Amino acid sequence: MFVKQLSVFMENREGRLEQATEVLKNKGVNIMSLSMADTTEYGMLRMVVSEPETAKAALREKGFSAMLTDVLAVRLEDRVGELHKLTHILCSRGLNIEYMYALAAGERRAMIVKASDGNAAAGAILEGGLALYGSGDIYG
Repeated sequence: MFVKQLSVFMENREGRLEQATEVLKNKGVNIMSLSMADTTEYGMLRMVVSEPETAKAALREKGFSAMLTDVLAVRLEDRVGELHKLTHILCSRGLNIEYMYALAAGERRAMIVKASDGNAAAGAILEGGLALYGSGDIYG
């Protein structure tokens, strides 16, 4: 039901993102989706990767602050209203969407969602007629 998201807190300076992606490349880790948010001094890189534990360990070994978080990968069809359906389902249950970003890897299309209550959000999404990718679907 949940997939692991790799979050990397890093300084907002030239070359730092390139260094992080090089670490993952050298370990054979595929970046399937990412979101980058920044301030003037720091950034938060959130990614869904092929081997989350390997990626976390490799980045930490190179001095990056990296952690894993459970998120939902919600399957959405490519048609008008699908994203609204997702947001409506969560909003109608009083659940807050903390952040979301798109995943498009091969045939897999999804929104990566971090909600205020992951278990309640997963239940609501399934009851609302949408589907979730599991870790086997994403990493396999």
